[in-house]
Amino acid sequence: MGGAAPDVTADRARVLAGVLLVALAAAGAAWALAYPQASPAAAGVRAVADGAAVASLGLAAVPALDSPRHRTELARRAAGPLAAVSAVWLLAEAVRLVVAAAQAAAVPVGRLPLWRAAEFAVSTTAGRSGLFSLAAATLVCLVTLTTSRTPAVGAATTGVAAAGLAARAVAGHLSESAVGAVAIAVHALAAAVWCGTLVALAVTVSHRGQWARVLPRFSQLALVCVVVLLAGGVTGALVTVDSVAELYRSGYGRVLLGKVVLTAVLLVLALRNRTRWVPVARAHQISAGESRSRSRIEIALMAAALTMAAALAVTG
Repeated sequence: MGGAAPDVTADRARVLAGVLLVALAAAGAAWALAYPQASPAAAGVRAVADGAAVASLGLAAVPALDSPRHRTELARRAAGPLAAVSAVWLLAEAVRLVVAAAQAAAVPVGRLPLWRAAEFAVSTTAGRSGLFSLAAATLVCLVTLTTSRTPAVGAATTGVAAAGLAARAVAGHLSESAVGAVAIAVHALAAAVWCGTLVALAVTVSHRGQWARVLPRFSQLALVCVVVLLAGGVTGALVTVDSVAELYRSGYGRVLLGKVVLTAVLLVLALRNRTRWVPVARAHQISAGESRSRSRIEIALMAAALTMAAALAVTG
């Protein structure tokens, strides 16, 4: 037992390093696909904010996957990482709001007047949604730092994180279409629950018995999320893309195709894990270290897909 904590800490560091490398590679690919329509600064800030928000949602929700007897322990393990990633989310949302205001004013960030940023935040749909997400991130961080991780607090924190995520999705590039806005919000939330919860498992679950309890429940949750995100994503794409030719002629279409390809690969891997990893984990026939290794591969693909989605959201 004495070596468990260092091993888990090292695994957390490897997960973070791997996610960052994959996200950078995906960001570069998205920029190349969308050129010259892409905005690297806006896409990068959005990717950080979205990634932190997804991780916050997963860490808030993950105790519910364990049995009632063990949820307090899992909530305690998730508290530290949740405080850290929600703080990153808060900072990234603030930066994203400033970057969006500067783009709207057509001035460099360094020359953006404070009054212009405030005007953008309160007078535009994008600005108000950004303020809402900023408030959600702040609340998640404060609650995590100042309160005990009871089931009620966990449920409330999960709801606040989900609302903060949905606010950005609803106010995005499909905001002018009621059907499109709802579809993309549902799509984003389903993806966030699926990806965020697996990230949370990778950084909080430390032994084989716990993987045996939580992984089958995660697998069932993931199946529902995949069905919902596919339905929302297809609906959103039908609303956005006017013709097949637009998929390769426009930057938006090319990034969308890149995201679709990554999602397809991720779904194949998820199906493989569902049929091979889940049964052996349930039967206690795989070590905690190997389970974390398998989760890292899926998380890496999720990071790439989420980064591509962030670039898609800011591509004109």
